[in-house]
Amino acid sequence: MNHEKIFINGEWISPSTSERIEVENPANKKIIGSVPACKEEDVNKAVAAAKEAFKTWQYTDVDERIELTEKLLKELRNRVSDMQDVIIKELGAPREFAKDTQVVPYLDGIEHFIKMMKEYPLEEKHDDYTVIKEPVGVVGALTPWNYPLGQITKKLAPALLTGCTIILKPSQNAPLVSYILAECVEKAGFPNGVFNLVPGRGSDVGNPLALHPDVDLLTFTGSTKGGKEVSKLATQDIKRITLELGGKSPAVVLKGADLNIAVRTVLDKIYLNTGQSCSALSRIVIPVDQKEDIEHTILAMTKDYNFGDPEGKNTHVGPLASKKQFDKVKSFIEKGLDEGAKMLLGEVPKESEGYYVKPVVFTDVKNDMKIAQEEIFGPVLCVITYSTLEEALEIANDTTYGLSSAVFGPQSKVLDVARKIKAGNSIINHGSQTYKAPFGGYKHSGVGREGGKYGLEEFLEIKSLFM
Repeated sequence: MNHEKIFINGEWISPSTSERIEVENPANKKIIGSVPACKEEDVNKAVAAAKEAFKTWQYTDVDERIELTEKLLKELRNRVSDMQDVIIKELGAPREFAKDTQVVPYLDGIEHFIKMMKEYPLEEKHDDYTVIKEPVGVVGALTPWNYPLGQITKKLAPALLTGCTIILKPSQNAPLVSYILAECVEKAGFPNGVFNLVPGRGSDVGNPLALHPDVDLLTFTGSTKGGKEVSKLATQDIKRITLELGGKSPAVVLKGADLNIAVRTVLDKIYLNTGQSCSALSRIVIPVDQKEDIEHTILAMTKDYNFGDPEGKNTHVGPLASKKQFDKVKSFIEKGLDEGAKMLLGEVPKESEGYYVKPVVFTDVKNDMKIAQEEIFGPVLCVITYSTLEEALEIANDTTYGLSSAVFGPQSKVLDVARKIKAGNSIINHGSQTYKAPFGGYKHSGVGREGGKYGLEEFLEIKSLFM
């Protein structure tokens, strides 16, 4: 899986440098492929191509853009197994999870964007004025490694459908699946320059994209630290930005909640994808007098999750994505013990043939501990107790983040609690997240939304015509 070229202006061309980025399989530490480590010269070529293409692409009929995106979706559906195999190897995702969570739902999400665009009003007539919605222009998309296909599609589909052109910089840690996507874009027959693929490091590709005066919108998904850095660069040129960043999401369990539903939902969120999800429910906030029962349920249910080789037939959770992630998660586990939290489950991990970390559950956690305040991005759960509902809400909101949350309990109480949690998303009892809804956060968890109508509108400018 060694890729020598980059995709600019409808052609596979040689990059400006011979420098390479190697891609490691986190399950066995073997190098499985490489991509070019592009530089600013390549970014400039891609932006120039996207700018030129936008001159005509923005005026294409919506039906034409929809038809081409439908062709792209068809090509992607034909490559599901290929994308699944690549994500298993470059991310360490187990086989079923790679297909059923990392690939298929995001293709369904593209289909939903298409359906929305067929009915979306790009013109609104009022008594004495008309509002028209136009594509924002050239889009620079910086995407992460934890959902290497999904986070691309959530930016690519609305950009294409609204008439924007796009330059994609995939994560340097998991860039291989983006090449399959680029091949599908090429086969679908989009005009030259509408989509461009420029892999590389953040400093070499991401920063020049953020600073480039011809990039109209920068859309970034990643850590809050990374989001702060690119937004500082982007705002130097007053360009539009959307940021989908980190989280330290609370799951509040009320008295009277179904503990099986609550714990299962939390463990699915914190264990699957090896905890490497920005919306992971990493803090479970529980009534102090139910602590023993809930801890018992956590221990019992954890046995249902098989951690191990992602190629294994019955594996649910694979390794962390890289040595950097392994070292980070290990250091947080050590911090938790140093801070006085009790390890209800797990151990300090040791390096092995891959970057494996067994599930860790800390109890007796205080919300001012670093393990309760900082995003760990691993299968590490903090159990925090409360005595009153007011205290539970204070704990839930005592964080710089505000991405996701969950509330479990009697129907008469859960909605009121969910409304008072300062987060962009909340799962309530049996509820589950869907690609049809907007996704994004409050506070340091981001700016703007992805998914649904609101995600589509991030790629549109609003113009008022006074008749």
